[in-house]
Amino acid sequence: MAGAICKTICCCRCFNAAASSSGYSSDNALDDPENALTRAHIDSWIEEVRLAADDNDNDSDNDNNDNDDDDDNDGVVEISGAEMGGVEAYVGRTGMRPLAVSPFVNFRWKLALVLFTLAIVLGIKFFLFPFTREHYNYSAHHLTIPPLGDGYVPYAAFQPAENVTYRRPDFADTFKGYTYRGLCDISSLELHASFSPLCRDRESMLTAMSSGGRIGVDAPFMPRGCDMRWFTTEEICEILGRFEKVIFVGDSMMRHVVGSINVLVRKNLGYGAVTDWNFTPQERADCFCNSQFNVKACSMQGIFKTGDVIKNDPSSVTCPAGAFDVTIEQMVRFPVPQEEIDRFKGFLGNTKPAKPYAFVFGHGLWNDLDLQATVDWLEQILDVTTEQLPYLGAPGAFWPRLMVTPNAAGKDKPDEWLVTQGNKALAIFEESVAVEASRRGIEHLGTWNMSIQATKYDGVHVDLKGNLVKAMMVLNWLNLLDVESH
Repeated sequence: MAGAICKTICCCRCFNAAASSSGYSSDNALDDPENALTRAHIDSWIEEVRLAADDNDNDSDNDNNDNDDDDDNDGVVEISGAEMGGVEAYVGRTGMRPLAVSPFVNFRWKLALVLFTLAIVLGIKFFLFPFTREHYNYSAHHLTIPPLGDGYVPYAAFQPAENVTYRRPDFADTFKGYTYRGLCDISSLELHASFSPLCRDRESMLTAMSSGGRIGVDAPFMPRGCDMRWFTTEEICEILGRFEKVIFVGDSMMRHVVGSINVLVRKNLGYGAVTDWNFTPQERADCFCNSQFNVKACSMQGIFKTGDVIKNDPSSVTCPAGAFDVTIEQMVRFPVPQEEIDRFKGFLGNTKPAKPYAFVFGHGLWNDLDLQATVDWLEQILDVTTEQLPYLGAPGAFWPRLMVTPNAAGKDKPDEWLVTQGNKALAIFEESVAVEASRRGIEHLGTWNMSIQATKYDGVHVDLKGNLVKAMMVLNWLNLLDVESH
């Protein structure tokens, strides 16, 4: 109760001071209807104070016996009866009432306490676990990240290519130094976006390349799940040199892959895929850079075999003379005409070569994606090959073969072909051919996903950029063939 007495005195003084500062005097405090307290309430508070003081005096003797305990318990200042008179006189004179603590004041103190605690917790968190971006270096035009060998990049959809010598060409422009690099304005980094991990075997590589895609029209191609290599010209020469011949059999799409390989080995983006050594001025204008695969203007000027390049323009070939042989045997109809079969047999020869042959087949559009017609065409080619080279038909013979299905259709595809050669028909054909090829021991590479967002001249044939990607996909398959064991 003594604590309540002390609080009463303090609150009375505080209220009196506040009233004085706001223009109120002690004489008119009770007269103000908004601030005055009834005398009955004041008398009631004074009576409570007086009773508390009387109780304190009556118990003084008993308290003397345990002063030490009282002093130690609460340290409350006792107040005498005389002092109570002073309180009564003060209150009676001023008419002031004790101040009550507002609920809003309590709420503000609680809110301040909560905010203060939260600030401490957050401060400790950021001190112990600071938010850093040590893996990122933002600039106005690009974002650089360290290679995987230097550390994993958190929350990235694709991890950077492995920081090893073998993969360093994948994140550099391998076309730097190519003839017409500036005029054609094509970088290998625009064609393929490298990431990790690298595919470790042919099965995973073919699946990744067949199911990959682009993030936007003509954006860099990315396999799905694991990455392929983007080889330098020197590496391509080494890959092709492992085979006696790399033989493409099929239509104009296969011819364009052969042309793209010649672009890579000749290091010539302007005329690497065409017979520029015998061009007229008009042909040089029509078949330059990205237009080399324009089937309307440059169909007959395409390179069918590297032997023609070595014969007519040997200085343009980076690889050592005679180091490789890449050829296209253009056969598209079924049954295959006899003159085409005879030419094919003469090209194969009839003896086992020192190094293996690799075969790449492409077929479909010439027979309106008729699956059975393609299977029959493929079986006739295989029969002719084993008839000419019987060793390939022996059990366990090393006979690398790849079936490449057609590009996706573009917006310029003629309307009369949209049903039989549209994207639905092409997608179904690609899946069906993969099954039939597997039954015959032939591996499959699909190009629908790679080409659906690539530029096409006529809704069918992709441009130089798209064909360079397709050629690099075939080179990745060739690279993973276990030639040395056979």
